[in-house]
Amino acid sequence: MRIPVSANWWTFALIFTAQFILFLRWLYRRIRNDEMMRVFVQDMATNHLPHIYDLLNKLCREQGIQGAKSPIVRWLDLTDSEN
Repeated sequence: MRIPVSANWWTFALIFTAQFILFLRWLYRRIRNDEMMRVFVQDMATNHLPHIYDLLNKLCREQGIQGAKSPIVRWLDLTDSEN
């Protein structure tokens, strides 16, 4: 004996599936965005900040201002799975 499935169940299943797909897309974008932000901050800390401090010290010397010593920039990767 076959039990007929009403149109309400099909509508519910379609809406649930669409919401689940949208949730997965949002989750993927959120994870990807966090990863890109982490790489950007790491790149700024390891590559660009030392150059920025060197240029600021150069500008201070040209203006005759006593510049502060450049801080040591260290990057700690707390998500490193290798260690």
